[in-house]
Amino acid sequence: MPIIDVQNLGKVYPVALKEPGFKGTLQHFFHRTYRNIEAVKQVSFSIEPGEIVGFLGPNGAGKTTTLKMLTGLIHPSTGSVRISNHEPFARRRQFLEQITLVMGQKQQLIWDLPALDSLRINAAVYGISLGDFRQRVGELAEMLSIQEQLKQPVRKLSLGERMKAEMLAALLHRPQVLFLDEPTLGLDVNAQTSVREFLQEYNQRYGATILLTSHYMADITALCDRVLVIHQGRLIYDGLLDGLLEQFAPYREVSIEFDSTQTITKEQLHHYGNLQNIEGCKATFLVPADDLTHTVSSLLNSLKIQDLSIAEPPIEDVIAKVFESGKT
Repeated sequence: MPIIDVQNLGKVYPVALKEPGFKGTLQHFFHRTYRNIEAVKQVSFSIEPGEIVGFLGPNGAGKTTTLKMLTGLIHPSTGSVRISNHEPFARRRQFLEQITLVMGQKQQLIWDLPALDSLRINAAVYGISLGDFRQRVGELAEMLSIQEQLKQPVRKLSLGERMKAEMLAALLHRPQVLFLDEPTLGLDVNAQTSVREFLQEYNQRYGATILLTSHYMADITALCDRVLVIHQGRLIYDGLLDGLLEQFAPYREVSIEFDSTQTITKEQLHHYGNLQNIEGCKATFLVPADDLTHTVSSLLNSLKIQDLSIAEPPIEDVIAKVFESGKT
């Protein structure tokens, strides 16, 4: 049975229209007119317990609005949501104890106090016993490698350390469903890697379900086999990440280095694929995946090749193509 079940979810915001100037202000005061903006349009999907699913989309696509409906912060205009068989907007205690929402640009820790003091407040809110509190903080702090930093005022922590402490605070009550909105936002490469490794370990250790949004494609490729893609409020793809690559990047990048004794023209290389770059004895071009075997064989038979490599296009390019098309 899915732990997250979303059916025909939609959110419409009425936005007041106002003409400029004094006359427009008076008219706006006495008689307002509105237009409706559909932030989310008939979105449906389900997620099984223990899955880590990436939630992708450009800015303004409806990702954060969807997460807020899933966590009960805002009420949907249409459709239904069930999380662990609970209706989120009812915000019952049993539901809140099973979920957490981490937003990379928001904080819950008290700025001037040591993080440990904020964690004690969270423990009191969730009714966590002193013994469980110490055990959980010790375990999570070890996983995140921030044992000593918890004793320092939050304002003295680096951004990466503060994000780890925020993560610990959000997971102190050991939720089974994690909604993560840009959890590595602004972090350096090492801190991003550390957070990814922690999330992977948390998922494996506790069987938690994770719905992750991120603009860092490394987060998605490292953690998610399955992705949801939303564009202009509509869900346009739900499936394996590999399937997305195959559908929107049906080509491979072939790089070759040929013997300098050969004289090879651009026209000759165009015969093997879409030439992207040629510099000295090195060339790179795109080849349809279906023609890859034949093309590589022709290259090796026709030219004196010193080195040859094949790579998939960067996932950032693939996702950009998905957004450009707006449909699958």
